[in-house]
Amino acid sequence: MSHQEDAVLSTMQDVPLTVTRILRHGMTVHGTSQVTTWTGEGEPQRRSFREIGERTAQLAHALREDLGVTDDERVATFMWNNAEHVEAYYAVPCMGAILHTLNLRLPADQLVWIVNHAADRVIIVNGSLLGLLAPLLPQLTSVEHLVVSGPGDRSLLAGSHAQVHEYEELLAGKPTAYDWPELDERTAAAMCYTSGTTGDPKGVVYSHRSIYLHSMQVNMAQSMGLTDADTTLVVVPQFHVNAWGLPHATLMTGVNMLMPDRFLQPAPLAEMIEKERPTHAAAVPTIWQGLLAELTAKPRNVSSLGQVTIGGSACPPSLMEAFDKLGMRVCHAWGMTETSPLGTVARPPAHAAGTEEEFGYRLTQGRFPASVEARLVGPGGEHLPWDGTSAGELEVRGPWIAGAYYGGAGGDVLRPEDKFSDDGWLKTGDVGVITADGFLTLTDRAKDVIKSGGEWISSVELENALMSHPDVAEAAVVAVPDDKWGERPLATVVLREGATADYASLRDFLAGRIAKWQLPERWTVIPAVPKTSVGKFDKKVLRRQYADGELDVTKL
Repeated sequence: MSHQEDAVLSTMQDVPLTVTRILRHGMTVHGTSQVTTWTGEGEPQRRSFREIGERTAQLAHALREDLGVTDDERVATFMWNNAEHVEAYYAVPCMGAILHTLNLRLPADQLVWIVNHAADRVIIVNGSLLGLLAPLLPQLTSVEHLVVSGPGDRSLLAGSHAQVHEYEELLAGKPTAYDWPELDERTAAAMCYTSGTTGDPKGVVYSHRSIYLHSMQVNMAQSMGLTDADTTLVVVPQFHVNAWGLPHATLMTGVNMLMPDRFLQPAPLAEMIEKERPTHAAAVPTIWQGLLAELTAKPRNVSSLGQVTIGGSACPPSLMEAFDKLGMRVCHAWGMTETSPLGTVARPPAHAAGTEEEFGYRLTQGRFPASVEARLVGPGGEHLPWDGTSAGELEVRGPWIAGAYYGGAGGDVLRPEDKFSDDGWLKTGDVGVITADGFLTLTDRAKDVIKSGGEWISSVELENALMSHPDVAEAAVVAVPDDKWGERPLATVVLREGATADYASLRDFLAGRIAKWQLPERWTVIPAVPKTSVGKFDKKVLRRQYADGELDVTKL
């Protein structure tokens, strides 16, 4: 008899881990917690978790009975962060369909490709975004229904092949309870496409199980550690990897949500913090740089905001120090669309508290939780040690890590060899080192590292050093061709208003912080660093501008 045949089975109940369980728990146990949506003027819109749950049921009835959504059909959202978007987050997967959040900042051709590839049948759209969506509609061949929420110019939809519905009219009169189906926890719940910086965008499909487990990790003390005493300002878009898991994690623990809708500029964000008193917020560094400038020019009482989660790209040390002085403790995190996105969180270990080591730990991308396994792979395919110095490409695996990409409506999946190893690990494209106690420091993207004379130069290290200069608002460093060394760094700098620093003084400033051979010879001042749809530096644009002679470059 084999060991498997003779194995002792557990006596535990086999209860599926689904988004529906999160919804039921949130609207009952935490029914009085709130989703507050900023309106720009007047009183914000406020809905309790119980009301959110009831409206979720009404939306599910409308999608099923009025629009005929069945099985695993895709329902897309083209929306800001608001209560209606949260309702879609739960209604669509809980009824057995798949929520597809559309990145409204993508170029038109990519959006069209994504909608058609996913075969979205319904799009729920905020009225304020109709101007962006309407021109695309003639090319969206699978879309049959548009559900419009909130004010906006409906005349833009005249002549559309899709049937147009009003969100509130669809919900009106529908039952506030729904007989949610029992779903397999491994079935698809939501999907999100990568930004397609190289090649076509790639679809990542999250399961009910992966979302449930990811939500538990978000709430752990060594991650975001939020409770029902907290209010989180969810600035990171709901179309960006499920807003880093916050709309799910909050219903699991009763954390109040403050949703900014379309008011993402520094001034309204500062006003939200002052008036609504959130204790936590999450966004990419560019958002926080803008907020810091706003608070410097116009100080406000932001003392409630004790914790700021920064991800998407590396947080410059100078930004972290500036927020520390305001009483906002920055917590670094790393992840990507393929990792749901939580990969690491930079909570310093207990032994470093109050020591000089503590800030160094906070500057890392963070520590891997138990559910994320990691390894470093060298250029020859060798596995490198976790010694804090051996740099290689990061590969990860775990229960909320993608093992393939969505292949289209036919049901196939894609596992390109440049994205997945032979044994199934995700190749992140990030280059870094890992300490013996599991803290990750990323030195660059594999495609952005500068290969100069057989040695690697970290563009991130140069950027962070430059952005610590008081006259520098932003800086991006890219590799450019060099006849002698193969590649050398080009420093592109955005100066603060009234700044007096010149290239020679900036280079002298760097000389005390990095190795002499890494100092850039080529410099240029630009009005702003190009950004991707999720706020990261878009270095391919800078490389193209340099190649096309569009930058005014000085060589020292």
